[in-house]
Amino acid sequence: MNRPTETLPPAKKEFNPKDAVLVFFAFALISAAVIFALVIYRVLTLQDLLSFEHPLKMVLYVVFPTISLLLFGIILTLLTPASYIDETNKSYQNYSLAAIVSFTLAGALFEELLFRGIIQNVLNLYLPQPWLAIGITTVLFVGMHVQYYTKPLMLLNITIPSLVFGWVYVQTDNLLVPILVHFFMNLGITLLFKYKVIQMRGEKG
Repeated sequence: MNRPTETLPPAKKEFNPKDAVLVFFAFALISAAVIFALVIYRVLTLQDLLSFEHPLKMVLYVVFPTISLLLFGIILTLLTPASYIDETNKSYQNYSLAAIVSFTLAGALFEELLFRGIIQNVLNLYLPQPWLAIGITTVLFVGMHVQYYTKPLMLLNITIPSLVFGWVYVQTDNLLVPILVHFFMNLGITLLFKYKVIQMRGEKG
């Protein structure tokens, strides 16, 4: 009598930053198209999206929030056990510099076009205070990062930056500012991990 053959579970697909970059850029294009439609139909204005009235203010709102968020990320790293970090977030630090830059830029572009460019702007049309729009947008932003639901400490790593991205956008009326802060923050933290400047608690060097 033949013994039934054991079926092996399907192999887990390895994270590929090239695929992620393509997906992020595709969704960024869709988000940009929605924003363009909102401008065409006069729901939003170019002044709401890309104001260049105060260039020095823009620079300051890129530099100081980025530094603050990097310091916050370093402190959170020192407090966070390595077991709290999912394998995807651990693995992409091992890729080439070009892959890391492309991945962090594509992610920042997509998320800021969607959350600040579309969601926060539309909420601002109906809510009396900008902070309400920032808060609701942040709740939705956190909601997209399902991998952190069982790890409350890691939710801070999503919530605080999102509040800052929303705030700098309100202060500058220029989407480039939260995009750059988001990009530089993610890139900076990733490079600090890649070059072993910082390590998660309990992780062996």
